[in-house]
Amino acid sequence: MPLQSLNEEQLSAATAPLGHNLIIAAAGTGKTSTIVGRIAHLLHKGTDPSKILLLTFTNKAAGEMIARLERYFPKKIVSQIESGTFHAVSYRWLKVIHPNLSLKQPSELKTLFRSIYEKRNFERMNLPIASFSATYLYEMYTLYQNASLDGFDVWFLEKYPDHEVLMDIYMDITQEFEKEKMEYGFASFNDLLLHTKSYLENNAMDFQEVLVDEYQDTNTLQGALIDALKPHSLFCVGDYDQSIYAFNGANIENIATYSKRYSDANVFTLSVNYRSTAPILSLANRVIERNERIYPKKLKVGRMGKAHLPKLLIYNDLFEQYQSIAKNIQKTYTPNDKIAVIFRNNSSADGIEASLREAGIPCRRKSGTSFFDAREIRFLLDILSLLVNPKDMMAFIHIYEYAYGVGATLSKEFFQCFLHFGNENFMQGVLYPQVKDLPKLNPNKNVQLGLFDNDNEIGSAARFKHLNLPNEVYSHPLLKHPKITQDGVKFFKDFYLFLREVKDINNPSTILNAAISSKLYGKIIDLLSTQRARLKSGEIDSDKKNQSKERIERKAKLLLELSKPYNDLRRFVNAMILGGGELSEGEGVNLLTVHASKGLEFPEVYVVDLVDGRFPNRKMMSSIEEERRLFYVAVTRAMDKLYLSLAKYDRVKKIDYKPSQFLHEAGLIKGEFVEG
Repeated sequence: MPLQSLNEEQLSAATAPLGHNLIIAAAGTGKTSTIVGRIAHLLHKGTDPSKILLLTFTNKAAGEMIARLERYFPKKIVSQIESGTFHAVSYRWLKVIHPNLSLKQPSELKTLFRSIYEKRNFERMNLPIASFSATYLYEMYTLYQNASLDGFDVWFLEKYPDHEVLMDIYMDITQEFEKEKMEYGFASFNDLLLHTKSYLENNAMDFQEVLVDEYQDTNTLQGALIDALKPHSLFCVGDYDQSIYAFNGANIENIATYSKRYSDANVFTLSVNYRSTAPILSLANRVIERNERIYPKKLKVGRMGKAHLPKLLIYNDLFEQYQSIAKNIQKTYTPNDKIAVIFRNNSSADGIEASLREAGIPCRRKSGTSFFDAREIRFLLDILSLLVNPKDMMAFIHIYEYAYGVGATLSKEFFQCFLHFGNENFMQGVLYPQVKDLPKLNPNKNVQLGLFDNDNEIGSAARFKHLNLPNEVYSHPLLKHPKITQDGVKFFKDFYLFLREVKDINNPSTILNAAISSKLYGKIIDLLSTQRARLKSGEIDSDKKNQSKERIERKAKLLLELSKPYNDLRRFVNAMILGGGELSEGEGVNLLTVHASKGLEFPEVYVVDLVDGRFPNRKMMSSIEEERRLFYVAVTRAMDKLYLSLAKYDRVKKIDYKPSQFLHEAGLIKGEFVEG
């Protein structure tokens, strides 16, 4: 059974009495085994599995724990345990309450936010200070939702008191944004938690125990959601020294004040590390003990055998560092996918990747643009989302951003037109529009919005007669819109023909096949590949364009492969939205930011660019303590071999570098670091 494989510390935690239990699980100390052991203990004690809730930060982590439990308990019992990420669990609950809820990606909601922001004419207001951009204001609003339970104005003005003169306008934008989301049934990832928290405050879920993994990474909103659950017992597992997501709203106070907030709290510490060798752990301890010790602990060695001392690699030049590391990797007997190169800044990855590719070594960059965020994939997913939910205005706007001369505001008008001419049925409005016996599109004329005033006297479609359009397209009332251009009409024609082809199909791979081979997608491929092949001079590199086309086509085929196991379009789209970011990204040496490396382990690890200004990054850091935690996370990814590297000089930027203070603290460079 799971409990039999636990050490004394793990067993003590896993069998703790019901109540408020906090388990400080240092790097590599078996937190997953302890959580699995805890759930096994609850089941043995007769706890109803449906009364157990497991909250994790990735669906993969939840899946692994459930899979382990299925080795010891019948699947029909384990399957009753409620498990998944905060967002996935909230989404499941909310879909029961609000079946038409439509989960939208940040990029989609940012577009909606911008369309609202752009209606305000800041330039004419003669303000003493420039307004923040729509993108920055949206990002601040999103961060606020994670980080504070106060009003947006209170939180925002603490950071930017000089923007008080603009605060009423900012508040008006956010309020209209929330109103539009509600009107169209849209929800952001934050909304999932906010709506669930609101529901729980009036409706008890009655869980016997709630287990929270990676508790140090919870933000204020997630902490409030946990409180709203009001479980009979709370079992939180985390490590204060691995709290590295302050930039993303994580609130370290959640774990730091646990004992103060819960008077009956029991705190357990897991200190035996089964991942790394003694020299690696010794180095990690020397550095992290410089931070304030909220929960005293020191990593102990849990594995025996030959140990390699961590190596410091010093190079004269930045690119020489990257090339030398590539040569070292070429010579090692460690398989490529068991090696990680870890860096603080994404800019470090470019030189490493170029050097590895030059040496013929495959690699994968997990910190780069996600496969699912690539514009060519995003377009296909928007097409599918619109077919799943024809009222999905954001998917429509994103599709139409590729129509030349049609921006977010005009796309929104087109969408409203289709709903109007379909009598609130989008597909009807595109394919079989009705003009007779319908109320006016906009009875209360609003010139600013640019909507039709009279359906029968809008504009003349005759201006597009020379395009030789199919009759059903030429006769469509959209062509009478006063703002539609020739390019907009051509795009609509391709959009119309595609929808007509797939309107009665539910199989995702069949629809994707049609989409990928359509004229509509052909134009998207040409547009994106042209953009990516444009040189600084403005000329198009034909070789680069062909290569870009091939890459786009390969990505589209991969999405097609992912769709083949699914028979239902809605299930496929939901899987891509909730789980897309966790799918495999290829084989080869792992190129990772420290944040992307968290939770992983590798026999051989290189931590690069350990120079002051890069690691610690004095421009990006929230505190030197958090940078030190980042270093701790990076070095404790190593199981057997750890290489720490730096370069003295960057000949491109003509910058001299000093070794990172963490190398001084680790004892690898003699003399105390003096901050300049």
